[in-house]
Amino acid sequence: MKTSKELLASLTQTALMPQEEMLEIGRKKSKLFIGIPKEISFQENRVALVPDAVALLVNNGHHIVVESNAGKMANFQDHDYSEAGAEIVYSTEEVYKADIILKVAPPSQAEIEMMQQNQTLISALQLTVQPEDFLKKLIAKKITAIGFEWIKDDDGIYTVIRSMGEIAGSTSILIAAEYLSNVNNGQGSILGGISGISPTEVVVLGAGTVGEFATRAALGLGASVKVFDNSIYRLRRLQSDIGTRIFTSVIQPRVLAKHLKTADVVIGAIRAQHGRTPLVVTSEMVSEMKAGSVVIDVSIDQGGCFETSEVTNHSKPVFRKYGVVHYCVPNIASRVSRTASYALSTIFAPILLNIGEEGGVKNMLRRDEGVRNGIYIYNGVLTNRVLGEMFKLPHKDINLLMPGI
Repeated sequence: MKTSKELLASLTQTALMPQEEMLEIGRKKSKLFIGIPKEISFQENRVALVPDAVALLVNNGHHIVVESNAGKMANFQDHDYSEAGAEIVYSTEEVYKADIILKVAPPSQAEIEMMQQNQTLISALQLTVQPEDFLKKLIAKKITAIGFEWIKDDDGIYTVIRSMGEIAGSTSILIAAEYLSNVNNGQGSILGGISGISPTEVVVLGAGTVGEFATRAALGLGASVKVFDNSIYRLRRLQSDIGTRIFTSVIQPRVLAKHLKTADVVIGAIRAQHGRTPLVVTSEMVSEMKAGSVVIDVSIDQGGCFETSEVTNHSKPVFRKYGVVHYCVPNIASRVSRTASYALSTIFAPILLNIGEEGGVKNMLRRDEGVRNGIYIYNGVLTNRVLGEMFKLPHKDINLLMPGI
């Protein structure tokens, strides 16, 4: 039997001998086949990937098929995509042969018919406008569907909604400036302020992302800004984020009505967590506003927060009621489609690269909780409880369908 000294010497000698190196077994990367169809939804001018993002993905070994004129409304030509390495096709059916379909608007019934079994779809869901058979058809084809408006980043923020909200907020002020000018038969005022003249008064309803960026844009032009919201927390956060003291108030009808009477511009940026946006501005309040003042109802895609609002479009964006100009176009981001397309690409391109690095959609979803949050159908199984209850369809928790999470 070895003494303690001999045992120690033996262990030391063993430890100093060359050892077999233990390397991590690398995951096998996947070459993705991605299809970018041309958007057919009414006045949807954005494209899901810009040529720069396509070049990045192609350089990483992925195959991308782009339908001819897919980027035309965002001022990207077919040769921009072909030079980036994409394959240009002239048939929509050809695009829908790809393994991953990436688009902005939800697929139409005709587009779902063209989809293949077990495809992955990344697009908006736009829950409020979807018929029940929309889900049933995707389920029947065993599609894995990801609603990009539900994708979260590392901080738990809905990244696409945040990005589009920033664009809508800033753009709403620029739109208001257009309709205050003589060019659009406005009152002939500049939005902002110059020395010796009282600044334009802007009232912002809602202190979320849209409200924040509308406030920033208006302040940057020199306007006097007043922000209303029912959340003290959001009002405090807004004050902190913009770094200056402005007028803020909870929404009290009498106080709001008083300030609307002197407003030149009112931005409706209230979002509802569920259902319709609350009507906080009545017809009577609008009737007492100044003639030629401008209302931009960014909340119109959820019903609008002005009682006088009616849905308009980019071709005929405004109408007048009580002498007040109303701009009530849903999807303001499509008005600046090139910028909005770049914003979407900066979100989608890293996700697609990650799918390739992880060896496929399934592996990526297992590791990326933020993207997994956007899944509403996984391999033909409905995983979203809200959708299941709304359409009375069976549903399962995504975490139970993906062991190892």
